[in-house]
Amino acid sequence: MKAIILAAGYGTRFNRDLQNDTSGVFKHLYGIPKPLLPVGNQALISHWMAAIDKINCIDAVFVITNDLYYVKFEDWAKEFRLVKVLNDGTRSNEERLGAIACLQLVITQFNINDNVLVLGGDTLFYEDFSLSGVLAQFAELQKINCDSNLVLSYRCKDEAETTKFGILEIDEKFQVTAFKEKPSSTETTSRRACPCFYIYSKSTIPLIAKFLQEKQNSPLEEKDAPGNFLCWVHSRKPVFVHHVCGRFDVGNLPSYIDCTRYFQKC
Repeated sequence: MKAIILAAGYGTRFNRDLQNDTSGVFKHLYGIPKPLLPVGNQALISHWMAAIDKINCIDAVFVITNDLYYVKFEDWAKEFRLVKVLNDGTRSNEERLGAIACLQLVITQFNINDNVLVLGGDTLFYEDFSLSGVLAQFAELQKINCDSNLVLSYRCKDEAETTKFGILEIDEKFQVTAFKEKPSSTETTSRRACPCFYIYSKSTIPLIAKFLQEKQNSPLEEKDAPGNFLCWVHSRKPVFVHHVCGRFDVGNLPSYIDCTRYFQKC
């Protein structure tokens, strides 16, 4: 299995919050890509490497970033044997390729023909999360049907949160039947949010290129949010759900503060 960490964002909201913060406490973080922000005693993305290092089935980790932050990630990666960093060639948020196009760029560049773990470089999970447990469930699903894919979900704290996240609908077998991007609470009875953490089977990976081909003339937003591919693929390949208690999505300064406080206690 290969792991791909999506880290090509520009942290627009986060840097705007830092500029507007009058306390001055966080000014030293300006210009640091979100995956490299300090969380506890290490960079956010290093928490993932600590978990991956304990997993024998993951034999390569690809981090895709942009030209603005490429050198920073290259410096970070020097201490990790499995990591290769790829530059998407963009220099600004306006030039960004979109998460799904970045994913395909890694697959093409490294000729990946394997099961793939895809995760957002600005995301961490609560202490109940077990990477080995998730991979064990994926292995069991693969024994039944090698086309099977696995994603995470957690319950929204309240109805208002459905408008902030991608929401999964599932059946009695925990198979995804629908994916709704930031729906109102009246559009679905489901409260299962879906973070950027997907395990796609080897047979699903070629469909990413097909998705992008179909969307080549669509707005960037349709190729950016990684959940849009999940929305498209669940009717073509079986996708199942693994439940977790919650996650931290470091999109702005308040969410970063919450994340650092949590991991300082752990």
